[in-house]
Amino acid sequence: MEGKEEDVRLGANKYRETQPIGTAAQSQDDKDYTEPPPAPLFEPTELTSWSFYRAGIAEFIATFLFLYISILTVMGVVKAPTKCSTVGIQGIAWAFGGMIFALVYCTAGISGGHINPAVTFGLFLARKLSLTRALYYMVMQCLGAICGAGVVKGFEGRHQYTLLGGGANSVNPGYTKGDGLGAEIVGTFVLVYTVFSATDAKRNARDSHVPILAPLPIGFAVFLVHLATIPITGTGINPARSLGAAIIFNKDKGWDDHWIFWVGPFIGAALAALYHQVVIRAIPFKK
Repeated sequence: MEGKEEDVRLGANKYRETQPIGTAAQSQDDKDYTEPPPAPLFEPTELTSWSFYRAGIAEFIATFLFLYISILTVMGVVKAPTKCSTVGIQGIAWAFGGMIFALVYCTAGISGGHINPAVTFGLFLARKLSLTRALYYMVMQCLGAICGAGVVKGFEGRHQYTLLGGGANSVNPGYTKGDGLGAEIVGTFVLVYTVFSATDAKRNARDSHVPILAPLPIGFAVFLVHLATIPITGTGINPARSLGAAIIFNKDKGWDDHWIFWVGPFIGAALAALYHQVVIRAIPFKK
């Protein structure tokens, strides 16, 4: 118990419960937090570390499970003659958001719990990880997504899988490609900005509970974005998810608008990284 009490004294009680608001709070930066150095562009030692490959495997499995649960949920809703007999759009949104919550919680300590090339790209732009690790994560995420969608097709059967659309993303009738691109940009911005805020190292230094609660706002952001954009694009905001479904479905519907589900999320992630680093954290202006 003595060790635990010491941890509490040095952790949760190290800073005052009430922090000043506004510019006064920024004056305490040097007292309780030191900005970590940016990740190197290329770190050769990573390639000889088991933790590097373990992290990639974790991203693969997490994205595999994410596609398996989410695509099965989508196809279950599409299969029913009436949405009233299914979980509906709300259920689809909960499936996506709930799985992200669970998987980020499970893998955050191993790989960071990205499960999304757009998230990896945004964190790379903020120099939170090396280019080597970013590319490795993206490859593993895409492979996991393809395998997850492939298992769903194996369960559903080729005919039914094709008939139900395979969970592939596309711009829905009544919307233009510009509408779809805009929805993907804004939706990914919401997600990646939430990731930055929920995992901010400065908040972790001051509030010991932040790392534990981080998966909750991330999963909730995915849930809310799906509620808003399922009617427009089926909601991508994750290039690996869109790629896996498109490859296994392999019809024109899945490929015609596929570029939107890469360009939109990457633009949204870049804007979120820029906003968080320049406006929220003002890192370029710190001495």
